Amino acid sequence: MSDNNDGLPQYVDASDALITNQGLILQRGGEELMLEKAVDRFTMRLDGFGSANEVSGAVWRRSIPQAQLELFTVESGDLEGVMLKARADKNVVFVSHVYKLRDHPGTFVYLSDQITIQFATWVDESKIRSMALSFSLIEDQPVLGLPNTFVFLVSKQATENPIKITNRLQALSEVLAAEPNILIQQESHYKPSDALYPQQWYLNHQGGSQLAAGSHIAVEQAWDVTRGVRSVVVAVVDDSFDLNHPDFQGQGKIVAPRDLKENDFLPLPGEKETSHGTACAGLAVAEENGTGIVGVAPGCALMPIRTTGFLDDQSVENIFNWAVAQGASVISCSWGASAVYFPLSLRQKAAITRAATLGRNGKGCVILFAAGNANRPVAGTVNERNWPKEILKGETAWLSGFAVHPDVMAVAASTSLNKKAAYSNWGANIAVCAPSNNAPPGMWFQELGFVHTQPAIALSLYGMSIFTTDQLGVAGYDPGNFTNNFGGTSSATPIVAGVAALVLSVNPNLTAQQVKRILQETADKIVDLDPDPQLGLREGSYDSNGHCQWFGYGKVNAAKAVRAAQQVAVVTSTNRKIQLKNNTPIVIPDDHQQGVKSNISLTAPIEVVTVQDIQVSLHISHDFLGDLEVYL
Repeated sequence: MSDNNDGLPQYVDASDALITNQGLILQRGGEELMLEKAVDRFTMRLDGFGSANEVSGAVWRRSIPQAQLELFTVESGDLEGVMLKARADKNVVFVSHVYKLRDHPGTFVYLSDQITIQFATWVDESKIRSMALSFSLIEDQPVLGLPNTFVFLVSKQATENPIKITNRLQALSEVLAAEPNILIQQESHYKPSDALYPQQWYLNHQGGSQLAAGSHIAVEQAWDVTRGVRSVVVAVVDDSFDLNHPDFQGQGKIVAPRDLKENDFLPLPGEKETSHGTACAGLAVAEENGTGIVGVAPGCALMPIRTTGFLDDQSVENIFNWAVAQGASVISCSWGASAVYFPLSLRQKAAITRAATLGRNGKGCVILFAAGNANRPVAGTVNERNWPKEILKGETAWLSGFAVHPDVMAVAASTSLNKKAAYSNWGANIAVCAPSNNAPPGMWFQELGFVHTQPAIALSLYGMSIFTTDQLGVAGYDPGNFTNNFGGTSSATPIVAGVAALVLSVNPNLTAQQVKRILQETADKIVDLDPDPQLGLREGSYDSNGHCQWFGYGKVNAAKAVRAAQQVAVVTSTNRKIQLKNNTPIVIPDDHQQGVKSNISLTAPIEVVTVQDIQVSLHISHDFLGDLEVYL
């Protein structure tokens, strides 16, 4: 780089390639983000005398008031010509391309005429004025709290846009940081970048065909607070797990896998196994990795436990004993006994109670069971009739011993239309419901061995299916690595498990009973006044205690549950604040691979063992902050 007589930096030789990309690199918070130009839109600012909607060859779309910008779109291929005409208009003071983030092409970046520049401490006012003049910048105001940092306006005399100018400034030794003031349309809640996330309507949606307002679990608002932490472990108990799936990768993602069927530690599916567990685990905790889907609590860990396939006392004890011993926080069980009436044994009841009361160092594991897919009560009688071959006839008692255990949350299923899923079991023991699919009755009784035996229903059953992880390749529910053919209370249960994991991520001090209470008290009271298409029952409203036979206390709402968990932390937790400092100055060496360390040692008494929050303040003086990397 060299300076000519007028003080404007001139870039030569090796920098020529860099110049080409100057307008495609966005300086942001010490990072460089890659941009690409939108080919069909631009913005401009008028001086107050022109008309916003009169630009030859362009269509006005909307105003961006805070930057006094007008957004226009053009036909593909006409952009540069139309912008050139706009710049020639005497009433136009600013014309700019619109950009997109290369890794997030749905995000448009609009440029204002503001640039923020932080100068090195040794740069004086005279030098700042000289540099501003050379780049056709007008000083606007200082930035409070940041020394030697100012906001500048890009004047009409500037020959480059704010992105190019900031990139040139960033290369100067006098400048610590230079950023254009960009505008991005406000998105209220966090959205992951995982490619298939838009198909996961049950997490969040904006409406559409067969999507009733609010039929999702409002997880994006919860993700504004937390996407889960690895210390919260979700044990998914099921038939098998494809642990090679990309959505189960990541440091610390898999914790204490167990195969009780093969008596080893690789709970992988057999050659002809569909792997129900792979689908369930993805719903709860699929990793946020930019591809595939994302689970309700993507930051949490997964403990995959493969069952023996039989529910004897020993196998049930082994399931829950392993989960407790290995530190499970939440235990998700999308299965039940293959029987119409199945009470739990003493040992089975005791195993669940131990996990619910002694797990998590005495705070208890949150245990969830699927209510079942028979459209029958989890505990009650139905006058059965019209069954082929009279497999069931007359007053028939139904009981799901796991779902009615007092330490368990029984999970029912609602649909994308906020209706009862036709197959979903019901009753006084239902804790909450969560979104799932709807299904024809011919599929309801496969879990009982009564395939295609129930009387058919002539009505159409509307509702979206659940999109989730599947075995890699052609194995599993569908060819490929994901399936849109999942549902039942089997899918509703891990969704609730994920919400429970988010709750514990923001407040690990909650007991299992407190988590249950939070999920129930914050649930959405969805109502279905239509009669059940098979039995003709109308149980879609709530009693005086706020409970519904079909939906429990309502459909889980992740956002409300997480906020409520934060409030419990404020009200009931006993906090002890410990402050420590390391005031020893450390010189940061140049080009040093190992870097330097600043240690703070804490020696705490035994009662201070649960760390709820850590806040670290770091003070660095350095001429090139963008060259530094800090690890905690």
